[in-house]
Amino acid sequence: MKSKILILFFMVSLGELVAVAISAERLQWVFKPLIMLVLGAYYYTQSTQPISLTKSVMAAIVFSWIGDVSLMFQNKNELYFMVGLGAFLVAHICYVMAYFQHTEKKEGAGLHGIQKFRFSFPIVLAGTGLITILYAHLGTLKIPVTVYAIVLMVMTLQALFRYGYTNAVSFWFVFVGAILFMISDSMIAVNKFLVPFELAGLAIMATYILAQFLIVRGLLFHFEK
Repeated sequence: MKSKILILFFMVSLGELVAVAISAERLQWVFKPLIMLVLGAYYYTQSTQPISLTKSVMAAIVFSWIGDVSLMFQNKNELYFMVGLGAFLVAHICYVMAYFQHTEKKEGAGLHGIQKFRFSFPIVLAGTGLITILYAHLGTLKIPVTVYAIVLMVMTLQALFRYGYTNAVSFWFVFVGAILFMISDSMIAVNKFLVPFELAGLAIMATYILAQFLIVRGLLFHFEK
């Protein structure tokens, strides 16, 4: 059952990427809303944990779906971009909560002191650097976009801070997924507010889909031996 859902997820994702590549808007309306729905079904059928450990992940998936659908309408009204931004902000907060829940506290494990600073610095530098570059171009969206960027950095940092508190596979899946999420959202910001670039839609969707899959699969790996 789970393998069939996973195959369906990759088929839907491929369909969306092809639709974006050939600018087939009608196909995008079919495939894009299905991505998180199918990934959510995969997580739900795969997880064997109590609801207390799954509700934050499911909430992140649901709000990501709301964000996906809202952004499909952003060309019609800028309000939809704000709704999408808000939905993904909540999704990131839910992922932060999920990262806390998907850890196993071990004395002496994890990153400490200068290690935390050293590995956090590139993430903070990239996030704050992008905000600095974009700030003058954000117009009335300065505050909401800045808040979103900060929450996105916190989500990525919390994925980093799982190091030593979960197995290696779970850590790397989630951490790489969080980095890809940050890259995807950064490309959205650059393309929308700074300068549109070629193949932006394809690059954004490819990194976004892979990010969501790696995070969800990585959280499932936390409970697998």
